[in-house]
Amino acid sequence: MTVVINMREGVDERKVKIAARFILEGKLVAFPTETVYGLGADALNEEAARRIFQAKGRPADNPLIVHIAEFEDLKRLAREIPDEARLLAERFWPGPLTMVLPRREEVPDVTTGGLDTVAVRMPAHPIALALIKASTPIAAPSANISGKPSPTLAEHVVDDFYGKIEAIIDGGETNIGVESTVIDLSSERPTLLRPGGLPLEEIEAVIGPVEIHPAVRGKLVDVARSPGMKYKHYSPNAQVIVVEGPRERVRQKIAELVKEYRSKGLRVGVMATEEYEADEFFHLGRTEEDVARNLFRALRELDKRGVDIIIAEGIEERGLGFAVMNRLRKAAGYRIVWA
Repeated sequence: MTVVINMREGVDERKVKIAARFILEGKLVAFPTETVYGLGADALNEEAARRIFQAKGRPADNPLIVHIAEFEDLKRLAREIPDEARLLAERFWPGPLTMVLPRREEVPDVTTGGLDTVAVRMPAHPIALALIKASTPIAAPSANISGKPSPTLAEHVVDDFYGKIEAIIDGGETNIGVESTVIDLSSERPTLLRPGGLPLEEIEAVIGPVEIHPAVRGKLVDVARSPGMKYKHYSPNAQVIVVEGPRERVRQKIAELVKEYRSKGLRVGVMATEEYEADEFFHLGRTEEDVARNLFRALRELDKRGVDIIIAEGIEERGLGFAVMNRLRKAAGYRIVWA
C-alpha cells in the first residue's frame, strides 16, 4: 500500500513528520523538488539506498545524488570541500546544482555506485528541504522506472510506483522540469558531467571555464561518475526522433516526416514550440524555460495517447536549451534528423 500525502497547498509539518518517519525507518518516499520528483531514502543507510535501485530497476553502478538541507551537512559527506564548491554553494544553493566531491567513508558504497566520490545538492523546494531537515540526508534519483522519462507531477510517480513504495508526497507540478546540473569538482579541473536546471554560463561566471565531459555529447563511458552518463535515459515507449537545424527547415522537415510516417499507417505525435498537423500534438511553450518544464510531461503524455512515433523539435543549445537537447537526444537514442 502506497500512501499519497497531499501537500499541494504547501508544507504541512504534521505530514512532513509522517514522511520523515518513513525515511528514518529505511523506507522509500517520493517527493517534489524544483527540478523533478525524487525517489528518496536515507543516504547513509545501505539497505535503504539499495531499495532505490531495486524499485527503479537501476544499475548498481549508476550513483545516486544525496540531498541536504544545510551546508554543514556537506561536511558529513565530503572529505574535501574545495574553494570552487564553497563559491558555487554560496551562489546557487539551494538550487538545481549537484557537486561531485571526494566522499567520506561513512557514505555507503551502494549510494555512490562504488565510486570514491559523492554527488550532493541542496534542493530549492520547501517540501524537500522540510523533509530532509526532519530526517537525514536523502539519496534521491528521479522517481521514475529506470530509463523512462523523469516525473514532473505526482501522477507520473503514481503511474510508475504505486504499490511499490511506501509514500508519495504530492506537491504539484515541479518548476524547472529537468534534473540538476552536475559539476565534478573532485579532480584538477571542474568538469560538467550533466547539463541541467542551472545553465553552464551561470556557473562559469562564478568559477571560470568548465570542461565538458565527452559523455554530455553522447560518448559512451565505462564508469558513470554521475547519473545520466552511461545508461539509456528518458525514453518513452514510442520511438523518438529529434529534428535539428535552422528553424524554417526544421518546420518543413517535421511536416515531411509526419506525412511519411502516417502514410505507413503509424500514429505520429509532435512536440514543438509551434503548431503542427499530426495525430497528436503537445505544445511545449515559447521559451526555453517553458520547454524544459514541459519536456518530460510531453513524452509521457504522447505515450499515453498511443502514438508510435514522437517527432521532437530541437531548440538552441543556450541556457536551459543545453539541458533540453541533452535529454531529447538521449530519449531518441541519438536518432537525429538534420534539416
